Amino acid sequence: MPHDTPLISTIVGGLVLAFILGAIANRLRLPPLVGYLVAGVLVGPHTPGFVADQSLAPELAEIGVILLMFGVGLHFSLKDLLSVRGIAVPGAVVQIGFATLLGWGLGAFMGWPTGGSLVFGLALSVASTVVLLKALQERRLVETERGRIAVGWLIVEDLAMVLALVLIPAAASITGDGHGPVEPLSAGLNRLFGLDLGVGGIIAMTLVKVALFVALMLVFGRKLIPWTMHRIAHTGSRELFRLGVLAIALGVAFGASKLFGVSLALGAFFAGMVLSESELSHRAAQESLPLRDAFAVLFFVSVGMLFDPNILIERPLPVLATIFIIIIGKSVAAFLIVLLFKKPVSTALTISASLGQIGEFSFILAALGVELGLLPAEGRDLILAGAIISIILNPLLFFVCDRMRPLLERSRHEEPAPEAVAPAADTGLAHTEEQVDIDHLHPTALSGHAILVGYGRVGSIVGQNLKSSGTPFLVIEDSDKRITELRSQGTEVLSGNAVVRETLDLANLAGARSLVIAIPNAFEACRIAEQGRAVNPSILIVARAHSDAEVEELRQYGADTVIMGEREIALGMVDRLAQVHHDSAPYEDGPSAGTILPPVEPPLEKE
Repeated sequence: MPHDTPLISTIVGGLVLAFILGAIANRLRLPPLVGYLVAGVLVGPHTPGFVADQSLAPELAEIGVILLMFGVGLHFSLKDLLSVRGIAVPGAVVQIGFATLLGWGLGAFMGWPTGGSLVFGLALSVASTVVLLKALQERRLVETERGRIAVGWLIVEDLAMVLALVLIPAAASITGDGHGPVEPLSAGLNRLFGLDLGVGGIIAMTLVKVALFVALMLVFGRKLIPWTMHRIAHTGSRELFRLGVLAIALGVAFGASKLFGVSLALGAFFAGMVLSESELSHRAAQESLPLRDAFAVLFFVSVGMLFDPNILIERPLPVLATIFIIIIGKSVAAFLIVLLFKKPVSTALTISASLGQIGEFSFILAALGVELGLLPAEGRDLILAGAIISIILNPLLFFVCDRMRPLLERSRHEEPAPEAVAPAADTGLAHTEEQVDIDHLHPTALSGHAILVGYGRVGSIVGQNLKSSGTPFLVIEDSDKRITELRSQGTEVLSGNAVVRETLDLANLAGARSLVIAIPNAFEACRIAEQGRAVNPSILIVARAHSDAEVEELRQYGADTVIMGEREIALGMVDRLAQVHHDSAPYEDGPSAGTILPPVEPPLEKE
C-alpha cells in the first residue's frame, strides 16, 4: 500500500507545521491562529519547499468550516444577546455598514466590480470570535458589562455574516459581476413558464427557502435532534455519542445544502443552535472539540495556502489601507458608537480594541467571493494580510487603549475606573455591574482559606461541606451558569481558568491553607498543582483522578492527596459487602459514616 498519498501528506504536513508554528506563536504570546496561517503560507504554492495538494486542502477546509459553524451554533446565546440588545444590535449594524462602506470605497478605487468591493468590505467588517474571546478571557472581562456588550456585538456580526453567506450566491447569480450558481427554482420557473422573477424575486425565493429550512429546524429539528442525542447518551457509549454529534453536524449541513440550497455553514450553524437548547449541549461541545479543532486548524492552513506574500512587497499601499480600515476605521467607529449610547470610556475602548481584527468569517467570505468570481485574488490576499497583521497587533491595540483611558476619562470628566479596590463584603445580594467588574479585577480578602477549583458534581459536594462546616473558601469557575448560582448563594467566586497564574494570584494562593482541584481534566490539574506547590510549599493540595497513571502524575506535580473516583466507589462497595457477608466492621479504607459521596459519574459526563 503506498504511503506517500496526497491526502496523507497534506494532512500530516499541515498539522505538523501548524503545531510547530502555533506553539511558537503561543510562546510569543500571540494567538496560535497566527501560526496556523503562517504554516499554510509555508506549504502553499507561493513559497519554496513542500507544497500541499491544492485540490484536497479546500475539501478538508470545508469540513473545518462546517465544524466551526456548528461550534458557533452550540455556543450561541440568545439570552446574552437580548441582555445587551439595546446597544449591541444597532451598534454592530452601524459598524458593519461603516466598515463595509470603507472596504467598498477601497475596492472601487482599485477598479474592482461593485459585488467584489462589497464582499471585500463585508469581510473587513467582522471580527474573529476566537481572538475576541481569548482577549476578553485573558483580561477577565467576559462577565463584565463591557465583555457582555462585546460578545453580544460579535453575535450580531456573526448573524449578519450568516445572512450574507445566503444572499451573496443569490446576488452573484443575477448580476454580471460573477458567475455564481443560478438559483434552481427560479431557473425552473423561467424555463417552464417563461417567468422572470428579477433581482428581487430571486433574492425573495432564496429567503423563502432559508425560512423554510429554519422553520423545519425549529419545529422538528429542536425536538428530533435533542431526542436522538438523549437516546444515544443512554447507550453509555462515548464512541457512539461522539459519532452522533459529528453525524448531526455534517448531515444537517449537507442536507440543508442539497435540499434547500443554503450554505453548508448555515446548516451547521442551525444544527448547533438547535442542539444548544439541550442539556447535552455542553457534552456535545466537549466530545466534538478534538475533531473540530483539528479540522479548524486545517481550515486556517488552507486559507494561508492561498495567501501570496509577494503582495506585501508589490502592493504595500493597499495592504496599509486594508489594515487602516480594520484597526483604525472599525475601532474608531465602534468607540464613537458606544459613546453615543452614553457608556463609559472604558467600555468604549474595550469594545473598539476587541473588534480591531478580522478572522474566520472574513476567510469564509473571501473564499466564497473568489469562488463566485466576485472578488479578485488580490482582494483575498489583502484580506489574509489584514487578518494576520491585525491579529498580531491586537494585543498592542489593547495596550494603547489602556494607556489612553485615563486621558480620555479626564477629558470627558468621568471618574477613573478603579484600579485596586478590595471586594465588598458578601451580603448575598445581587451583584451590580461594577461589583462584577471588581470581582474580576481585584484579589480576594480571604486568608487561611480553601481554594476550590471547579464547581461541578464533585466540586459542588466539596463546597457544600466546606460551607456547612464554616470553613472560609472561594471557588474558581468558568461556567457562567454556575457563577451566577454561586453568587446568588453568597459564595465568593472568581471567573476564570485556574491554569492562568493571575487567577490563582487573585485567589490569594500564597495565603491559602488548602487547594482542592475538583476538575476532571488531569492535564490542567497537574498545571494547577505545580503552580500551587511553587507559590505555597506548605499548602494542602487535594485532587481527583480517573486512573492510576493520573494519580501518580498528580503526585509528581505536588498533590498531597489524590482521590480516584472508581477506587473510592469500589471501596464503598467492598465496605457494604463485608458488613453483609462477613458480619464485620466497616472496611478500614472505606468511607466513614456520614460521608457524602459524589454520585456515580456516567461514562459520558464531562464537567
